[in-house]
Amino acid sequence: MPLKLRPPRPGKTPYYGIRGTHLRFRLAEVSSGTDKRSLALKELRRIERVIEQHGQYPEPEARIESAPGGPTFLSAAVAYMQNGGSRRYVAALIKHFGEAALPLEQSAIDGAAATLYPSVSPRTQTLYVYTPVSAIQRHALGDEAPVVRRPKGSKGRVITDFMWPDDAFAVIDAADEIDAEFGLYLRLLLYTGIRKSEGLAIKLEDAKPEERAAWLRKSKNGNPRMLRLRDDIVEPIARHLEKHKGERLFRFKDGGHFKHLLLRAKLKVCGILCPVRRPTPWKQPEHRLSFVTFHTFRHTWASWMRIYGGADAKGLAGTGNWEDERSASRYAHVVPRQEWDRVDSLPAMGKISGIKVVK
Repeated sequence: MPLKLRPPRPGKTPYYGIRGTHLRFRLAEVSSGTDKRSLALKELRRIERVIEQHGQYPEPEARIESAPGGPTFLSAAVAYMQNGGSRRYVAALIKHFGEAALPLEQSAIDGAAATLYPSVSPRTQTLYVYTPVSAIQRHALGDEAPVVRRPKGSKGRVITDFMWPDDAFAVIDAADEIDAEFGLYLRLLLYTGIRKSEGLAIKLEDAKPEERAAWLRKSKNGNPRMLRLRDDIVEPIARHLEKHKGERLFRFKDGGHFKHLLLRAKLKVCGILCPVRRPTPWKQPEHRLSFVTFHTFRHTWASWMRIYGGADAKGLAGTGNWEDERSASRYAHVVPRQEWDRVDSLPAMGKISGIKVVK
């Protein structure tokens, strides 16, 4: 019989099992690792693909060789973390690869993702396996590190929601009334396109309003860059520096209170009363600006740069906010294509005489 799902059995296993025969290969029952039928079906299809490709399941492990004279994954991972690299998800990778020689083969990386995290989405596999492996190899091998190919669907659903000026300015005005420093922080996000964490990390000494600039020492992609400040936020930042004390430009820390400030500003714009401190239990009311997050200010900056500033994907990438044009090209949709000029040639309502038929 073909591969089929076996429902969870109370007292024995909470997960769906998979068993049956595919292409004459008989599969003894294996766990899908999930109690959701939809995810279990995805795992069943993945097992079918493995059998079709290798004629067996599990697939044979990719050959992992050790190289006495060269860097190993273990040594490279340790050096990477000692130099400030993120430790998240690295322990499981060290246990899997051990003293494997670098660079790792693509098949070995794919095998690690399938073995360590068989029932998660490609986006999660990318976060847990592909991204840290790529970072470790780049740290150890530099320009000689091969490109690690991510699986299809690794970026998940690309979100590019943005705010029109009226809404963006209204949210910032509301934030000014709640906390002037928070309103200034949102202005900086809106007019530089930096990420939430990048804005919170700016050092006090790196803000130079007299030069219309701010220095971002560390970004998500690891590259420092200079930010240009608009004239209309230079003076507010200068006033803020006169009275602000501390190591960082803004006093805020990422957390529940910080996020609640944005929620209060959004609800204020929508005319909905929001408690200063969120009680427990409390459910966020429905409102038209529910899509707005701190990251929406980044999308808004990029969209405005294209709509009002005339920047193309190359120009957005040139600011340093994205590593390449491919990442910045997601904002192409906000600019009407030239073909839309033809809409002016369509018949107008109430004027149906004298229409020229194009043959």
